[in-house]
Amino acid sequence: MEHSCAAMRRAFAAALLSCASCGAAFAAGSAAASSSVALTQAPYGTTKSGQAVTQYTLSNAHGVTLKVINYGAIVTELDAPDRHGQPADIVLGFGSLADYETYNGDIHFGATIGRYANRIAKGRFRLDGREWTLPFNDGPNTLHGGPHSFDTKLWEVTQRGSNGQHASVTLRYVSPDGENGFPGTLTVDVTYTLGDDDTVRIDYRAQTDQNTVVNLTNHSYFNLAGEGSGSVEHQMIQIAAQRYTPTDSTSIPTGEISPVQGTPLDLRELTPIGSQLRSSFEQMRIARGYDQNWVLDNGNRAQPGFAARAYDPASGRVLDVYTTQPGLQFYTSNSLNGGAVGRSGVSYRQTDAFALEAQHFPDSPNHPAFPTTVLKAGETLHETTIWKLGAR
Repeated sequence: MEHSCAAMRRAFAAALLSCASCGAAFAAGSAAASSSVALTQAPYGTTKSGQAVTQYTLSNAHGVTLKVINYGAIVTELDAPDRHGQPADIVLGFGSLADYETYNGDIHFGATIGRYANRIAKGRFRLDGREWTLPFNDGPNTLHGGPHSFDTKLWEVTQRGSNGQHASVTLRYVSPDGENGFPGTLTVDVTYTLGDDDTVRIDYRAQTDQNTVVNLTNHSYFNLAGEGSGSVEHQMIQIAAQRYTPTDSTSIPTGEISPVQGTPLDLRELTPIGSQLRSSFEQMRIARGYDQNWVLDNGNRAQPGFAARAYDPASGRVLDVYTTQPGLQFYTSNSLNGGAVGRSGVSYRQTDAFALEAQHFPDSPNHPAFPTTVLKAGETLHETTIWKLGAR
């Protein structure tokens, strides 16, 4: 079985990697269509507190459509065509604002995560000689910035527009000093841009009036066969990382950086997502599947480097991820238990999607050897993640 899996991975990798690391074949196919990227907006309901929410739709001539709301700066929909040109929504999400308000503080579908994506151990860290304490919302730890964080806030839209080749919308949230225990007033801008080359670019910028820690990401759940289509176990994943950060039983990094070689976390070649999900490897047992941080070979740089590729053999859809961030959390929706009913009316369950969260490492404020997440007063954080869509 091991030999047949390896052979299958090599075959798929050879077929796909021939189309180039940056998706040149996809761009060539796109060039045949006219360049036109549009931006429209429409009401998306009213929050329980009476705030009006708007949905922004970015679409191009090739059938790629991105929808974003200013509640949580959430990606509610991402349509991409298959090998026959038929589009499908490839991200999980809800059918109403009320459902996002009810469930998304725990599930985080499509949301912008902050102040600190992933976990901080025991809800505390030291900065400038002082210990800061945060509320627990994940056992003994703080997860995704704590309760009622960025993905439950109404964001201000500061810019939007289209020039025919690109359409973009910029959303801003000002997090007050002391929110969920974090120091400093933090101003965060997230810009979503759709291009006529079938790329979605996410730019994060942040400034603070006091030294603080920041880790921002997007928490979209992908299913390249289409939202509500069932398990992603037969879809494939490749992560450009030779190392990962092992964790303890509460998913907090031990501080080690270990090789993936010889473990189920070796995803350097395209691998069926389900092939190792039930492995007895300790890290897989702790997470009940994939939910680990990979140390990207091309991460922590000024320009986005190749991080990951996902492929659905049935539809032919391909998603390539590029980022400036140092880490990638690959998560196989292990906590979905059927309680969340999606846009298509089906209950979402474990393995119905995967997340590719480009970010800094978990618990970095407590690990000086990890890339720093300290943002100093007067400085500007800028991180970029790109999703390149195509089909084979």
